[in-house]
Amino acid sequence: MTIAIGHDLDRADRRRRIWAIFGSSSGNLVEWYDFYAYAFTALYFAPSFFPTGDQTTQLLQTAAVFAIGFLMRPIGGYIFGFIADRYGRKNSMMISVLMMCAGSLAIAGLPTYAMIGTAAPVLLLLARMVQGLSVGGEYGTSATYMSEVALPGKRGFYASFQYVTLIGGQLLASLVVLMVQQSLTDGELRAWGWRIPFFIGAAFAVVALFLRASLTETSSAESRSRKEAGSLREIFKHHTRAFLIVLGFTAGGSLIFYTFTTYMQKYLINTAHMNDRTANVVMTVVLFTYMIVQPLFGMFSDRFGRKTSMLLFGGLATLCTVPLMYAIADVKSPLAAYGLIILALAIVSLYTSISGLVKSEMFPPEVRAMSVGLAYALANAIFGGSAEYVALWFKNSGAESNFYWYVTFMCAIALVASILMPDPKVKGYLQGERTDI
Repeated sequence: MTIAIGHDLDRADRRRRIWAIFGSSSGNLVEWYDFYAYAFTALYFAPSFFPTGDQTTQLLQTAAVFAIGFLMRPIGGYIFGFIADRYGRKNSMMISVLMMCAGSLAIAGLPTYAMIGTAAPVLLLLARMVQGLSVGGEYGTSATYMSEVALPGKRGFYASFQYVTLIGGQLLASLVVLMVQQSLTDGELRAWGWRIPFFIGAAFAVVALFLRASLTETSSAESRSRKEAGSLREIFKHHTRAFLIVLGFTAGGSLIFYTFTTYMQKYLINTAHMNDRTANVVMTVVLFTYMIVQPLFGMFSDRFGRKTSMLLFGGLATLCTVPLMYAIADVKSPLAAYGLIILALAIVSLYTSISGLVKSEMFPPEVRAMSVGLAYALANAIFGGSAEYVALWFKNSGAESNFYWYVTFMCAIALVASILMPDPKVKGYLQGERTDI
């Protein structure tokens, strides 16, 4: 009888943890849906806010606004990390999804340059700054929450759902844009159709807010009450090496991730000269495949170790980026493009499937959310957020291949950081830590 009761309790505990993963990741999906809706609709609304210049120039201007949204991430990582470490992960996640909703609604209703002149791109910039602040806070808090709520021995599998929903947000944005493309003419898309995905994103946010309201807090009252909780001084006093290592592999990881996801749609159109609708279909199928393989790579890390996954990522990304970019540039068929991009993203998956977890394992609970969020946001803002802009700048200057070598160099830095990273099996703060929910 005792065994049966214990078994039932274990099963109930597992169900609660799965629900916690679902609830926390639903907000993550909404956050990233809204963020990528901008990237996927940029081709259509660029002339409405930046009416002068050719297509590449307009895309450069919208990519610059996209990058500025990333520059708000470190501020968001600090603010929301402080809230999460001092006042709880749940409170931080609820505030972040509300802010993303507000930014999305603002973009959906923005007047164009023809209506209010230069105020239009300024308002677009402000809305993107709000979204950047929100996403900057979302990553560290949700990564921390999902790592803490995961069962020991299966943390890689559970934590991989952060990128399942992150990629799912991209996929959902791509699917919505695809449906809008199929329903409207090109003229309607450029006139007003691009606003539809942003209105849909705001509606999703309301659902995510209700789901997150039901979550159980994972941080303890003891850790939140410590004087070191949410302290930047504590991070740089006792965890500087770990912080720098996270910066190192996040810089390369973010850059290559955005290269083969967000930027790849434009790369297929501008460099491989693929029809924009065909490119969108290819990237939709690519993102779906990429999304469903994340748990497999998470399970790989549970079996062979987080350090092994990170070393493989750094080494393979350094060796394969240049040949893959050249091959995609010369691709002739959508099927071949799909295969090459998936090959690249299989390498990236070694990192993305455990991205939040491997960072969370390097910090104690009282500064975990701020350490993970701020380190990620800094590297992501500088290298991930600028990926599109740098790639388009090199293309505009006639030296596109230099971008391939730039990505390779940053992946080599990620490899060095992975070599220096302590093995979580030997020295990991989550080792033996189990949160009751």
